[in-house]
Amino acid sequence: MKKRILVVDDEVALTRMIRMNLERAGDFEVRTENAGSKAVAAAREFRPDVILLDVMMPDKPGDEVAQELKDDPQLSGIPFAFLTAIVTKTETGEAGSDIGGNYFIAKPVRTEDLLAAIEKMTG
Repeated sequence: MKKRILVVDDEVALTRMIRMNLERAGDFEVRTENAGSKAVAAAREFRPDVILLDVMMPDKPGDEVAQELKDDPQLSGIPFAFLTAIVTKTETGEAGSDIGGNYFIAKPVRTEDLLAAIEKMTG
């Protein structure tokens, strides 16, 4: 069965590349959303197994989206990771790491690192 991945990032080229790479690399169904304000609605509709969430978005920052996900009983069990250029690979390691109770993956991100992080989160 395909794992469903929701990628939320305001960079259209990045979400397109992540979707293409994940779908090519494995058994994934990937949906992208480029507006933070639409992320929770997209998660309700798509029911992803994992959400990859940018931190810095112009309309609604990732931390606010994450809080809405945590507060929603239908969505609170979905693991998510922040995709961000704010932390470095030195801080997170290649496949990301837990910082302050949240999972972070440093940009720029390689497909292998995303696959490892998804595996870690869905284990």
